[in-house]
Amino acid sequence: WLYEDRKRPEPRGLILRTFIGGMIVVPVVIQLETLGFSYFSFGVASFIIVSVVEEVFKYLAAHVTALKSVENNEPLDPVIYMITAALGFAAVENTLFLMKELQSGSEIASVLITGNLRFMGATLLHVVSSATVGLFMSLVFYKSATVKKVFLGAGLILAIILHTVFNLLIIRSDDINIFTTFTLVWIGVVILLLMFEKIKTIRPFKRFSK
Repeated sequence: WLYEDRKRPEPRGLILRTFIGGMIVVPVVIQLETLGFSYFSFGVASFIIVSVVEEVFKYLAAHVTALKSVENNEPLDPVIYMITAALGFAAVENTLFLMKELQSGSEIASVLITGNLRFMGATLLHVVSSATVGLFMSLVFYKSATVKKVFLGAGLILAIILHTVFNLLIIRSDDINIFTTFTLVWIGVVILLLMFEKIKTIRPFKRFSK
């Protein structure tokens, strides 16, 4: 992802800070998700809550650490920072998940397989969903504050829908369903790469005088 921004790369320190920001919000997210499951068990509502909480907090992590920075100065930057926060979030989430598997007495081979599945599925989902929010911000990078807020809201809603659909599909753990779900996530990654190229062409509007 950073290679896509190689012409005007973001400061490494800011990238690291954003990554750590994504990591830091995980404990708060877990507490809120636990509260949601206690009220709604494992119904559809609980998975919607999980998606809302995770997408909002990943955005907040990127917003506090990088999106308010002066370094966020070109259309591609919001996507880079959103993906960075998502990867930090996924790093801690996956680590906690694998630690839980090890503590439960699962075999190492089983844990490694689970880790690979989470990378292909959950990690890429976090990247695609957070990048979706970043893409919506990038598309209106040079627009008014009102337009930016509208697109931010739309991006968050779409990210929440994508996240919820993934979670609902993955809990139906038959092999065909998992393959279909992962395929959809990889299609999302391809679309994301294509959108990167679109965003690179966005330029500020200039009013030309006669």
